[in-house]
Amino acid sequence: MSAPGDVPEEILVRLRAVCLALPEAYEEPAWIGVRWRIRQRTVAHAYIRDPGDECVMTFRAPGEEIIALVQSGHVFERADWGDNVVRMTFTDDVDWAEVAELLTESYLIQAPKRLAALVDRPPLP
Repeated sequence: MSAPGDVPEEILVRLRAVCLALPEAYEEPAWIGVRWRIRQRTVAHAYIRDPGDECVMTFRAPGEEIIALVQSGHVFERADWGDNVVRMTFTDDVDWAEVAELLTESYLIQAPKRLAALVDRPPLP
């Protein structure tokens, strides 16, 4: 098992700020990297696959959003497991506002309805 320290600190700080602000979400070490969960469901998982690789994160997304994300560019790809799992590679020009939206959406997919209802979402344009 790797440690949360395997994920760059600047990435951990930003992911923690979003994930731990969600109702009852918690952080724990995973078999590799670190993950954020609601109850026993994973909202996001950040890790480095092999030494020297870039840091990646998996999260949940609705089907139509998966298609849009994957078609948007190289930082997003479908994970090789799960119907609604997307993998994102962290690059130097990561859009942290977008990451926050993606994490919130992943939480809403995984959380019980009662907890999801507590999350403030920005109004749709």
